[in-house]
Amino acid sequence: MSQFKVEVLSFEQIQELPGSWEKNDFVNLLGAMDYTNPDEIKDSELKEMCMMSLTDFEPEEAAKIVLDYTIAGRLTDGQIQNLSHEILTEKLWEEYPELPLHPDLFRSTQLLHDAYNGKFPRTEAIRLTIEIQGDLTVLNDSPEAPILRILAAGMSERSLIHRLFSDQIQGDRFEEAKDILWQLNLVSRSENSVTYDIVSSAYWLSDIKFADKFDAEAHADLVVDEDAE
Repeated sequence: MSQFKVEVLSFEQIQELPGSWEKNDFVNLLGAMDYTNPDEIKDSELKEMCMMSLTDFEPEEAAKIVLDYTIAGRLTDGQIQNLSHEILTEKLWEEYPELPLHPDLFRSTQLLHDAYNGKFPRTEAIRLTIEIQGDLTVLNDSPEAPILRILAAGMSERSLIHRLFSDQIQGDRFEEAKDILWQLNLVSRSENSVTYDIVSSAYWLSDIKFADKFDAEAHADLVVDEDAE
């Protein structure tokens, strides 16, 4: 178990994930809606044109088009069809049982919410910057698990992350960590200090907004040798 000193340098609530919708995405979506020559649209007009085209469809139909684009191949057509109805009222990026799909369910809902002026749920995520001081070797390989353990140390024991994942926080494996931390980007690193930019759902990490500076204990996941008998 390693000891760390942690400071939350910034915290903000966001409705759109950084880099979640790029020019290529809008072009592809317009193509899926049979829009003629979408690659000829000015970059500055692509998002607006895409949202306008989506509203030519019924909300469930538009949702199916977007979900077919964002999560195709990971669910069956029938499952996506069901989600195209549920996404109208449910916060799927929080409630759907398959955590790896949450970021794409979030960005799907966000685009549909913007296109339909709030008919779909309002998306809520958080973005924070943290500085961690201590034995950084713990973060060398698969840093998501130890970083999430560090963040958990700055949140109340009543927070959702503690209530649902207390065994993983204390135990040898926290495989869900990589799907809870949607974006983890290294900002800077020195011999004993590292700064990360992190994006996640407000559902998981909103309580970190109450933290400023705190001490944490954390450990890396136990490495399993799959070749060992």
